[in-house]
Amino acid sequence: MVFGWGKKKQEEKVVEEIPQSKDVSLDDVEKIVDDLKKLRESQTVSEVKHLRNSTAPLIEDLIKIGNMLEKDTLNVDDIDKHLAVIVVRGKKQVIDVIKRGVVSLPDVSSIESAKKLDNSLNQILKKVGDVLGRQTRVIHIFAKKYANQLKDNLEVMNQNRSNIHDVLQNFENTESTSSEIINALKKIETLKSKKIEKDQKIINTNNELESTKEQLSSLEKNIDEIKSSDEYKKYLESKKSLELFENEKAKIKNEINSQFTKISRPLGRYEYTSSLEKDQKNILTKLVENPFDVLTSENKDSIIVILENVRKNVTSGSISVKDVEKTLSQITETVETLDGFISQVSTYFQKHQKMSNDLDSLRSEKLTSLESEFAKTSDSKNDLELKSETFQGEIDEIDTSIPQLVTEIEKKLRSFSNTKYTVLMS
Repeated sequence: MVFGWGKKKQEEKVVEEIPQSKDVSLDDVEKIVDDLKKLRESQTVSEVKHLRNSTAPLIEDLIKIGNMLEKDTLNVDDIDKHLAVIVVRGKKQVIDVIKRGVVSLPDVSSIESAKKLDNSLNQILKKVGDVLGRQTRVIHIFAKKYANQLKDNLEVMNQNRSNIHDVLQNFENTESTSSEIINALKKIETLKSKKIEKDQKIINTNNELESTKEQLSSLEKNIDEIKSSDEYKKYLESKKSLELFENEKAKIKNEINSQFTKISRPLGRYEYTSSLEKDQKNILTKLVENPFDVLTSENKDSIIVILENVRKNVTSGSISVKDVEKTLSQITETVETLDGFISQVSTYFQKHQKMSNDLDSLRSEKLTSLESEFAKTSDSKNDLELKSETFQGEIDEIDTSIPQLVTEIEKKLRSFSNTKYTVLMS
């Protein structure tokens, strides 16, 4: 007779003690799992106990067979002496194993005792099976009348032990499934708590965001007020005048570059061959690259020295040019224009400085402060918006995860219950 989960479920279906479909709240799931686990535990203990009681007589029969085999001479006096020794030794091994290894089965009253029974029966079968395997010829040839009894007995015992093991394995699966459901419930509770926390963070962040937007609006209004004032209009006019004036720099640079380009070839060669002091070397380099930057009163004498040295090198032939006279004339022309160029550069910078100072005096410190604060507040607004979006993304992820966990719970409930539970979230 086979006992197992399948038979028990079939009985429940026939009796129809439990409805096939049922709606339950998420809060009820833990109790349902606990009740189902207790029911499966009770069923398991009951089935294992029944199997134990079915197996106990077989144990007694096995002991009786051993006692009968011990008293049986097996007619060893009628066979070869050497063979008789083997038969007697084999018989003794079988009897010794049955006497020492075949013990009464423990009673079953709990899952733990059911596991002990499973282990005990397994050891009995292994010991007896091993010795019969070693002495199979002795038993089948010289103790043939016991062979079928042992075979039939052990087959039923082994089947019962297999059924016991399956029933216990089913209960282990139930325990595992129960733990998985409980863990899923805990995960849902954790996610719900996180969602409440994230919801509150969104509320706080959005409140702060609204306050920041109001602050930005106020700052923008104050900035607009300042920018609509006559003082700010004067500032813009002054700024525009300065920007237009800065175009003069390009004109002066072009004029200076045009003059120094005439002597760029001898200047470049002199830069390559000269051994000037560091300051004069720097001035010479600038005269070749960008003369505007060094045309100052302080550099005038050094520039003249450099130009005169170039003149000497051209005259002596140390610096070769196509037209010596023309080059010397251009050097002279450049020296003669130095004062005018230096004056132009100086005048430009003086006027530029004055216009910059005038612009600074018109610049509103309050406006500068407000614009700085506006920029910082605007950055804060962007950060808060990103924060709010991040929190909302996390909430959306939670809202997706919880139904998935609920579906998982429903499937696991179905795996060890005939009832199809539909879990309703509150």
